[in-house]
Amino acid sequence: MAHLPPIDYAIASDEIRAEHDRELTLRGRMTNMKRILLHSPAAHRIYAEWFTLRDLLRPTLEDRAIWLFSKAIAGTLRAEIPVAFFRRALIDSGLHPEAIEPTADEALLMSFGKAVAADANAVPDATWAALKARYDETLLVNLVAFAGIMVATCVFTNAVKVELDPELEGYRKR
Repeated sequence: MAHLPPIDYAIASDEIRAEHDRELTLRGRMTNMKRILLHSPAAHRIYAEWFTLRDLLRPTLEDRAIWLFSKAIAGTLRAEIPVAFFRRALIDSGLHPEAIEPTADEALLMSFGKAVAADANAVPDATWAALKARYDETLLVNLVAFAGIMVATCVFTNAVKVELDPELEGYRKR
């Protein structure tokens, strides 16, 4: 059971209802994590910037690379909800997460994601050199910021013990 309850839309403030409705309009669904974050519309908006950063990565990185990067971070932080979320993305696109042969770029991103999640102070210089050889500074800033929001998402779901969304149940790693 989660340490914090989800908002109750029926008795929520106008500000919370407006943020809830905005989220549904933008993304079409409301997760358990978002329902809890909505106790603070500002916190919800900050975490939702994940989508903004993802969109900034997309011209250079394919969705699969972003999903593998995100899943690497979530797996390192043992965050079941984000892991299941990215397993769903991979499986629904026809991939088997445990059988994926990452490209060289995907393997680099996964290695970077794991390093950031394990100890952001200890990302190997060789990893940074490889990233700098492939991507410009703007992409790298967005990538690190995106990783930071992924780490924050994992910390939030783990610390609050957010319950797994029913639609993710079938995508859990057994």
